[in-house]
Amino acid sequence: MIPEKFKERMKLLLGGEYEEFLEALGQERYQALRVNPMKMDREEFLQKAPFCLSPVPWEENGFYYEKKEEQPQPGRHPWHEAGVYYIQEPSAMSAVPFLEARPGERILDLCAAPGGKSTQIAAAMRGEGLLVCNEIHPARAAILSENIERMGVRNALVLNETPDRLAERFPGFFDRILADAPCSGEGMFRKNEAAGEEWSPENVQMCAERQREILEYACQMLRPGGRLCYSTCTFAPAEDEGSVSWLIKKHPDMHVLSVPMPEGFAPGHPEWADMEEAEDAGDETAPASRPAAGTTSILASELERTMRLWPHRLRGEGHFVAVLEKNGQEAEKLPAKRTRRRDGEKGLGEKDYAEFSAFSRENLRVQLSGIYLRFGEQLYLAPEETPVLRGLKVLRPGLHLGTVKKNRFEPSHALALTLKPEDAAHAVSLDTEGRQVKDYLNGLTFPAEGEKGWYLICADGCSLGWGKLAGGIMKNHYPKGLRKNW
Repeated sequence: MIPEKFKERMKLLLGGEYEEFLEALGQERYQALRVNPMKMDREEFLQKAPFCLSPVPWEENGFYYEKKEEQPQPGRHPWHEAGVYYIQEPSAMSAVPFLEARPGERILDLCAAPGGKSTQIAAAMRGEGLLVCNEIHPARAAILSENIERMGVRNALVLNETPDRLAERFPGFFDRILADAPCSGEGMFRKNEAAGEEWSPENVQMCAERQREILEYACQMLRPGGRLCYSTCTFAPAEDEGSVSWLIKKHPDMHVLSVPMPEGFAPGHPEWADMEEAEDAGDETAPASRPAAGTTSILASELERTMRLWPHRLRGEGHFVAVLEKNGQEAEKLPAKRTRRRDGEKGLGEKDYAEFSAFSRENLRVQLSGIYLRFGEQLYLAPEETPVLRGLKVLRPGLHLGTVKKNRFEPSHALALTLKPEDAAHAVSLDTEGRQVKDYLNGLTFPAEGEKGWYLICADGCSLGWGKLAGGIMKNHYPKGLRKNW
């Protein structure tokens, strides 16, 4: 279902390329996954993966995969449950590499659900620094939190807040911000039929207004010298060049960076920046969009640095990316690792998490650093840079370590997914091709030998969850809500 008004506008914009573009929208979409280097490095994955893969040019850890009957599907493989990779549309991988996230920084993913880009940022941060993942819709925020957990991310907070409330709390706080803004979804017409059914010129304009509000608050939270990456999955000029043009005019201290453009990407169109969606949807003679006032030469040169991903020019859906920087101190001059914030979360004293300390001494071979926080019986480990969270809607205040019970501690599934076999005192590695790993994911017990106690259950060396050995039987602690019919 491709709306006629959309077709009219795209024909006006693309001219001689329009037929090729329309043909691409009728073709089958591309499938891809992104390897999680915190679980398995790229080369090892390529050696072991049972999938037919080819590289995604703009993301080092991204790979297209083909659906073949004789091969397992990535979504139904134990590695998926272990967080070895994230299934992600290839063009959706394009924005984060331009953010150039680094370990030790404070980074915000402002519109983060379902978590593909957040986990992509986390991989670049390598567990160091503070990653704040925010999603305004509660149900989507819950999915985001689940994906952060599955990918074994230790240094992330998941919030369910509005951008204005965050801006009020965190002025000039973040080194880098990703704003993958909600949009009219035109780039997803091939992937999601509902996107076409919900499209209208009025919705495009509403999205553009919402994006500009989001960008305004993002600018307030970005420190001088910080980087803001803005992206959408739409072709609409009002939401793409138009929103960037609005931002630069409103904030003269922001400018679009010139970055190396991957093969297949196309520069933005300054002449489209002031195009407006036609308001009279019933006028069949009116073009779907019309140009308004022109842009200045300085602004035009900046908008040419934005990037468009067209489905007829590359193997992916429609996307738009702009990389902006706030004038001020250069990122390279900041310390690689900051000291703990004086106005941040204070955390618990050691006696307040004694049960976990006892569990750790007995069962772990790795030292976990951070700020210990407790909510009822639940114990969390927040990143060192964590600000005071009081008054915010928090779904995940760091890594969930587990449940404190009377005189004992029960480790969480989230903790297991951050560990490697060598991090645990006891570990069992199951063959991904064998029946036993599927039985474990189904919640079944299995016979095992060894000392009684907690065991990290792994698939090809990647953690899946916990088991507890007693009497020669490994009791299953894989969460009931994640069990499938394998």
